[in-house]
Amino acid sequence: MKSPASASWKAPLKFRMPTAENLIPIRLDIEVDGQRYKDAFTWNPYDPDSEVVMFAKRTVKDLKLSPGFLPQIVQSIQLATFRSYEGQDMYVGDKIIPIKLDLQVNHIVIRDQFLWDLNNFDSDPEEFARTLCKDLGIEDPEVEPAIAFAIREQLYEIAIQNVTTARENRISKKGRRAAEHFTPSKASGAALDLMKLFSFGSSVVRKRKEWDYYKPVLDLLSNEDVHALEAKEERSG
Repeated sequence: MKSPASASWKAPLKFRMPTAENLIPIRLDIEVDGQRYKDAFTWNPYDPDSEVVMFAKRTVKDLKLSPGFLPQIVQSIQLATFRSYEGQDMYVGDKIIPIKLDLQVNHIVIRDQFLWDLNNFDSDPEEFARTLCKDLGIEDPEVEPAIAFAIREQLYEIAIQNVTTARENRISKKGRRAAEHFTPSKASGAALDLMKLFSFGSSVVRKRKEWDYYKPVLDLLSNEDVHALEAKEERSG
């Protein structure tokens, strides 16, 4: 059943990802006995917990990781955190929020920003990533899922924040009145100024003729640049 296309601060929705598929982002960075495993992927939170265990066992076997990674991977896939928000009110309102990309994938660095409609529950980060890679001529197959994941990660954080807002407004009468008579802050006012540049036919508001305002930046790194960044990451990790 699809969620309504729009909502108001007086009519909260039930918590979910503001996308067509209710997938949550999982980011792993685990080190055991000198071995390090890093990964980022999406997960269906309604899959049984046994799937998490099977995934961990398969990962440890396929990557030849030490057995100590098995419980660490299972523990790091926090489905319980997502499920704890289920059924709770989530205020959305007429929210157009900025999404920012600053990613390095292999030899490619991509920086971009655009506005995303939280009220469009048919939006598809994966489709957006496919279109962006096609428009920019990116052929590396690892870039597309990295872009989609970065979008989902930001949307997930915002969805959780919206649950907190709904909870605070429910507890505080003053908070409820503030929500019902919402006055834009300086930040939201700036967002409204940006919104005037766009039309509202889709969840992602940036058309080709408006790329002068939000233009993706694509850099290609040399092997030396990649090695230097990897060494820097190892030192900081």
